[in-house]
Amino acid sequence: MSTLTYDLTLAGLSVGSAAALTGIGLIVTYRATGVLNFAHGAIAMVCAYVLRQCVVEWGWPLWAGAALTLLVLAPGLGMALERFVFRPLSVLGSDPAQTLVASIGVFVLLVGGAALVWGQGARDDAPELVSADPWGQLAVVLVLAAAVGTVMRWTRFGRELRAVVDDRQLAVLGGIDADRVAAAGWAFGSFTAGLTGVLLAPYVRLDPYGLPLLVMEVVAVAVAARMRSLPVAVVVALGIGVAQSQLTRLHPSGWGEPLLQAVGANLFVVALLLAALALPRIGTRDALPRTATARVPTPPGAWIVAAVLFLLPLGFAGSDLHTAVQVPALGVVLLSLVVVTGRGGQISLGQAAYAGLGALFTALLAAGRFPGLPRLPELAALAVAVLLVAPLGLLTGWPAISRQGLALALATFAVGVGVSRFVFAQPYAVSGLSLGRPAGFDGDRAYYVLELFLLVAALLATHALRRGRTGRALAAMRDHEAGASAAGVRVPSLKLLAFVAGAALAALGGGMLGMGLRAFDPGAYDPVRGLLWFAAVVVLGADSTLGALAAAALLVGLDAGARGGLAAALIGVLAVLVGRFPGGPYEALRTAAGQLRLRRRAVLTPLGERVRSGLRAGEQRPAAGRAEARQPDPAATDGAPPPPGPPAPDHGSRTGGAGENPHPAGRVPPSTPAPPPAPAPGTLTARHLHARYDGFTALDGVDLDVPHGRITAIVGPNGAGKSTLFHCLAGTHRPSHGQVLLGGRDVTRLAAHARTRLGVARTFQQLAVFPSLTVAENVRVGAEQGRVTDPDAVERALRLLGLDGPVRALPAAGLPTGTLRRVELARALAGSPRVLLLDEPAAGLDTAEVTALAKVLKALAADGTALLVVEHDLDLVAGLADVVHVMTAGRIVASGPPARVLDALGAQEARA
Repeated sequence: MSTLTYDLTLAGLSVGSAAALTGIGLIVTYRATGVLNFAHGAIAMVCAYVLRQCVVEWGWPLWAGAALTLLVLAPGLGMALERFVFRPLSVLGSDPAQTLVASIGVFVLLVGGAALVWGQGARDDAPELVSADPWGQLAVVLVLAAAVGTVMRWTRFGRELRAVVDDRQLAVLGGIDADRVAAAGWAFGSFTAGLTGVLLAPYVRLDPYGLPLLVMEVVAVAVAARMRSLPVAVVVALGIGVAQSQLTRLHPSGWGEPLLQAVGANLFVVALLLAALALPRIGTRDALPRTATARVPTPPGAWIVAAVLFLLPLGFAGSDLHTAVQVPALGVVLLSLVVVTGRGGQISLGQAAYAGLGALFTALLAAGRFPGLPRLPELAALAVAVLLVAPLGLLTGWPAISRQGLALALATFAVGVGVSRFVFAQPYAVSGLSLGRPAGFDGDRAYYVLELFLLVAALLATHALRRGRTGRALAAMRDHEAGASAAGVRVPSLKLLAFVAGAALAALGGGMLGMGLRAFDPGAYDPVRGLLWFAAVVVLGADSTLGALAAAALLVGLDAGARGGLAAALIGVLAVLVGRFPGGPYEALRTAAGQLRLRRRAVLTPLGERVRSGLRAGEQRPAAGRAEARQPDPAATDGAPPPPGPPAPDHGSRTGGAGENPHPAGRVPPSTPAPPPAPAPGTLTARHLHARYDGFTALDGVDLDVPHGRITAIVGPNGAGKSTLFHCLAGTHRPSHGQVLLGGRDVTRLAAHARTRLGVARTFQQLAVFPSLTVAENVRVGAEQGRVTDPDAVERALRLLGLDGPVRALPAAGLPTGTLRRVELARALAGSPRVLLLDEPAAGLDTAEVTALAKVLKALAADGTALLVVEHDLDLVAGLADVVHVMTAGRIVASGPPARVLDALGAQEARA
């Protein structure tokens, strides 16, 4: 027994050493660049193939092949990726999620390229670089970990590396060569990836798909180390490796045997699930790449072309028709990613798991093997399978509530790998399983017609999630999650809706794909497929249903008409360029065409200029009965509406209904309509608030009253705790101690969207608008989510802020800062708030806009709204506030009328 234990321990150390190498490489790359390199496994696979090519195919000596692979190819590949893929993204300050998508694109590109060059078959003759004795591998790991730890902790390069990750631009200003540091990090990370690949290849199946996925499964090692600690990564890797080997000794009888065997063979997958779902989150910086402009509707002609192309296969026969059957099914699967990723803005790398579950459940139900349910006809089995899989979308939807970016990507990837390993790869679930087609649709042509009907139904469901109140809420959540929550959007529920709807569509498409192939093929729903599908949807336009259909046709057509891997290689090339056109190729082409049109803009002759001047003079002539001239049309100036004038009571000078605009488009009268009717009085109160961040006390027993009908201001230096207090009042941060009361009701534990629906609205220091929505749609989100029943609330808010002209129909993306400030304020006012929290409302505004803003805020206070303003502009505070509080070191140190408090503050600063 002791001999067996020793042998199994040695085997576990060998596996753990390879896992530790992966963890070291991932951590070094992450700490050097801030990128979790999803392509790490693909680099390992390419290096293993190249070493085999050199030694086995070309007959090189092992040392020569190893030197070329590990000392030239692997570091060179890492430096090339840094230079041509990730450096442009970093320099441009792109969304961190774009680097994630780019790394997935590199993964897909290398996998597809390997399949093209070396084929998709498995190889079992990879050369052995290090003997099977685990002590040599363990020594390599320990030496590398010690060397890397020493460099990072004790050398100048290590300090530079940490500085570049923390703030690349600031590091460059400090004289650090950020490009050199990042290139060195990528080179070393790729070297460890190559070393991992050549060490593992002799003992596992060498193929373009298996080895990359096997390496990525051990990402749990780096996650458990919080992407920072090399000793923790090494210890965790060795521990899991030894435990996995020891579990092979257990052979329980009964139902537990296959489960224990599955766990024993996939302990790193279990660790990945636990690390991604249970451990503290990492890399939660952003969601998906934001859409820079409102998405242009797809021209009707494009849909006509798509319809014709999808009807063409009805004229095919034989193998061509059989191949075409896969396109509508895969199109439905990719539409699930449009819902989750394009509509909801959530990263989901596990959609292949839901597609596979849809196919598996359909097959089990049709065969009468699903526990507790009778045998069903194929079409009914498909419908029931969709209903069964949809709730399982909570497996990825629930983690999404508190995760974004990298953390969410890891969680969804872990779920996909877990389902693949513990369901699809288990003989007890899939052995002897076949899948037929519905009665009457057995032939390829008839079944293709059925698929088209189901595809149309899926398109209509996807379209419904884009329109109306739910569509606007989803777009708001995608564009700016915190802003959506502040507008009253129930973000957690909406995320769950997106993932459940996405799981249902994926299950429908997976079942259709299984019936089209007449079998359940676990390989068709491999996690690598999930990465490929995700990359394809993102690069062809995540929010485009037509892009999803094009991706389906591309993936099926290229792989069917050429050597396997061509589609993956092409999608990979597009994905590594995602930073260049985050909205997809269609958006890039549209932008380029627009720029060409601008360059060819027509120039008026002198006569034309005189005619236009005369027309404008006539348009701007004062209307009868107006004491002042109307302001200029925003469309005739810079595209931004003029700053609003002071609100004034409506004495009946306007004509038309409440929802009409009696003034010509784009012109606002000097006295804007009255603000919305004041809601019931309410006071926001904070009592004994305490808040801490990583041991730092941000709030230390703060008491504050924000009474209705008054403007309360908070001033103080940076780091005084103003923003933390603001977040505690708004609901975006929960204090460690103390209470927040609204009209006597304790709202301390309520989320931001719940407080919004009770009447607490806010704006942000950094603009929180939804660029893919128009100005009017931005404001409508505030009214809809604030549960306002007055149908005229949106129009009143637009008129009050001078947004009721042509600007109302413009997308928020690209408008001037002053206009966007008013859009954000109008959205908050559309919900008829009792309390309005304004964080740096004058930031980015010119003098005229600040003056107009002050008049609007005073009018709101006069109507009974409670206003709290956090502002650095002391002149604005002096002319606006009724009460001023001064904060320092997390405490309110002075309070009173603006003149007394600000004069005392100025005298104190003068003495200092």
